[in-house]
Amino acid sequence: MLVGYVRVSKADGSQTTDLQHDAMVAARVDPERVYEDHASGAKDDRPQLVACLKGLREGDTLVVWKLDRLGRNLRHLVNIVHDLTARGVGLQVLTGQGAAIDTTTASGKLIFGIFAALSEYERALISERTVAGLASARARGRKGGRPFKMTPAKVRLAAASMGQPDTNVGDLCQELGVTRQTLYRHVSPTGELREDGRKLLSQHRGK
Repeated sequence: MLVGYVRVSKADGSQTTDLQHDAMVAARVDPERVYEDHASGAKDDRPQLVACLKGLREGDTLVVWKLDRLGRNLRHLVNIVHDLTARGVGLQVLTGQGAAIDTTTASGKLIFGIFAALSEYERALISERTVAGLASARARGRKGGRPFKMTPAKVRLAAASMGQPDTNVGDLCQELGVTRQTLYRHVSPTGELREDGRKLLSQHRGK
């Protein structure tokens, strides 16, 4: 069964999902099986996406207009598709640069595998840079005392590490030099950015 998901960034009526719904109809998705959110892609709170993912069953295919309608970022997208694949659910992208992705086909799986590899590479780079920075700080005598505040690099490392089955939260906090309370204020246990984490990264990008 084909199940669609559509999204626009603004809920004030200035954007519509008409184009996406038309694409769903053209792809033979039953209009009654299309979930719709009006929220920024960066937001965690997308209730219809949660309902959509929860309602998918083995043998179903999730259809989206473009990749950016589904995932907040590459890591989030890869995690969603890995979960769907494990449940026997496919993903089909109708247009945009991800239009070649259809995980129900061999070629589509190969292309998405490249996305997954790039996401893993990105996480490895972030981790490597952050560890190197922390080691440099320790070499300059920054040891003990009051825990350091979160930095953009620490937030990225925490997001990449949290939710991984082999991550020990206590060890991660020690490596970052922050308390559990500070860590969880910025990143959820599953690795999703919370409001403080998003604000910190946004402020850093604006400088």
